[in-house]
Amino acid sequence: MNTNPGLIGTKLGNTQIFLDDGEVRRVTAIKAGPCVVVGKRTPAKDGYSALQLGFGSRREARVTKPEAGAFKKAGVDPQRVVREFRIDESLLERFEVGQTLGAADIFQDGQFVDVSATSKGRGFTGVMRRHNFAGAGTVGHGTHESKRGGGSVGMATTPGRTPRGQKMAGQHGNKKATILNLRVARVLPDENIVLVEGGVPGPRNGVLTLKGAIKKAAVPLPERPVQDEASAEAPEATEEG
Repeated sequence: MNTNPGLIGTKLGNTQIFLDDGEVRRVTAIKAGPCVVVGKRTPAKDGYSALQLGFGSRREARVTKPEAGAFKKAGVDPQRVVREFRIDESLLERFEVGQTLGAADIFQDGQFVDVSATSKGRGFTGVMRRHNFAGAGTVGHGTHESKRGGGSVGMATTPGRTPRGQKMAGQHGNKKATILNLRVARVLPDENIVLVEGGVPGPRNGVLTLKGAIKKAAVPLPERPVQDEASAEAPEATEEG
């Protein structure tokens, strides 16, 4: 089971990129982060290990008192969205409350990810659109009472009722949807953008979660670049003339 952490982000839209050999790849651009570590769940205290991440800014007037107290305790500003990500216990020490995580801190090129979001709401729709029904007959074979109807839904005298879960017209979309095993085509660390091959659920600018694929082997987190102490020192000022 993959227990690598993920990030909260927004869907920017669809585009395409070209590889070095000229092959074109259709990708979805996702603004992944930056996210702030709001809290940590430990097995000793909570019975499991996880990270609580926050994304986006929110006015204090829009935050409830319990939420404001949690943000104040963590020492972070009020967050627009807070999500919890299960993580392996051995990785908890790599993260601290108040730490900011970007796309390059979690994801890398070629990795497989799962994307979850709320699908687009399409309102009340019929069975042909909602369940891909074929319809009743064809137009060229005479008239029919309902060419787009769902057909019979009942039974005979026994049991004489409509079975539970019968596919009918109704609310379509506006539900949580997850797309599995999408390959990360490219990570743009400066913009915190992750380009994944294929489409993801939800509208443009919709909030989503992006995490390591649960059906794939866990990928080690990207190594943090170590800054050379000599290069970190400021150069000495020199007098000209």
